[in-house]
Amino acid sequence: MQHVHILGVCGTFMGGVAAIAKEAGYRVTGSDRNIYPPMSTQLARLGVELIEGYEASQLDPAPDVVVVGNVMTRGMPVVEEMLNRRIPYLSGPEWLAGAVLRNRHVIGVSGTHGKTTTTSLVAWILEYAGRKAGFLIGGVPADFEFSARLGTDPVFVIEADEYDTAFFDKRAKFLLYRPQTLIINNLEFDHADIYPDLEAITRQFHQLIRSVPANGRLVVPAQDANVTALLERGCWTPRDNFASRADAGAEWVALEDPAGTLRVLHEGREVGRCQWQMSGTHNAENAMAAMLAARAVGVEVPVALEAIGRFKGVQRRLQSLGNFGGVQVFDDFAHHPTAIRRTLEGVRKRPGVQRVVAVFEPRSNSMKLGVYQGALAPALGAADQAWVLRPAGLRWDLDAEFRADPRIRVCPDIETIINGIVADGRPGDAVVVMSNGDFQGIHGALGKALGSRR
Repeated sequence: MQHVHILGVCGTFMGGVAAIAKEAGYRVTGSDRNIYPPMSTQLARLGVELIEGYEASQLDPAPDVVVVGNVMTRGMPVVEEMLNRRIPYLSGPEWLAGAVLRNRHVIGVSGTHGKTTTTSLVAWILEYAGRKAGFLIGGVPADFEFSARLGTDPVFVIEADEYDTAFFDKRAKFLLYRPQTLIINNLEFDHADIYPDLEAITRQFHQLIRSVPANGRLVVPAQDANVTALLERGCWTPRDNFASRADAGAEWVALEDPAGTLRVLHEGREVGRCQWQMSGTHNAENAMAAMLAARAVGVEVPVALEAIGRFKGVQRRLQSLGNFGGVQVFDDFAHHPTAIRRTLEGVRKRPGVQRVVAVFEPRSNSMKLGVYQGALAPALGAADQAWVLRPAGLRWDLDAEFRADPRIRVCPDIETIINGIVADGRPGDAVVVMSNGDFQGIHGALGKALGSRR
């Protein structure tokens, strides 16, 4: 039995690689700096042996191959040992492409926002249709036991992100997957720590488009100017276009009308509807993209709509944490101004919501570098109130960003935020906590404080 050792195994992508390798019959071990749930729990249930830290000794005896996550850098003892001893090594995307994707119909889900939700939706639609597709999702979907599986169907669904591959391979990860069906949800500037500007990201996306075959399918938004410009550079694959507005000129339109109902129009004519648990135009677009990708591999829209009506969602993608004295609290991963604004607009449409309160941690590298300066205040302005944590290492002036909007308050710590929300909270409030990290445990502390107030 071949032994695969995975470095950075508790990341969502690398943990998924470990799950798939285990299911494929490999002996799988892995290490990470911090062994933490939910991924550590998932891997332990799968029988993956976990090692804490990156010491060189974990390579004795040497595995057959080391799969290297993109958190790894030169200078780490295990990396130097691997290189010095010439132990075979691959990046996670390279291993996956060679061992799993080579003979599968790959559905790649790309874009700046909505990848995890859309990937989960595609996988769930296929599951509901009786297809045991393989998948790798960069989050924890509520409809599946694990975030990744090998599957038995010819189709494999993968969250295809543009972050770089490994310390020895600076290509975007998605270039290694060679999808036959490709969703591009949207395109904006992000990942300022590795890309200098939008043009650099656009070049990576166009390289991806160049690899999609003429007998494949592109699923693209009609309303995104950056995607339109991207396609004008050259496109060799038939495409379906979608929108969330009936006047957008798209062939396929998904409308949330009324709230709690998703309607699908094809060339202006309604072809189906369902009751759903999500909300917002961004999720309507995610759902439409997922339906079209599933349609490309044989699942018709009525079946897809039935599946969407039963979709339970993804952890940390507007995940409900409970109702505390009439105040609903949600956990969301949004950390880009566009995602923040559209998430807040979607929450406002939910039944029973009277006020929307945003709680935001500027944690991403792009946010700390000040890339979104000037865009964050309008995004948070979609809420009735907003509370922003002042993080360490911020390179721009938060106070200046929000000076013109007294509804947005910058706070030195989470205790100040919690006290302010508890003091002002009222029934009908929807509090949306947004961060791409753990936000210092504010979720549990806020729920406890709201639940204990009189």
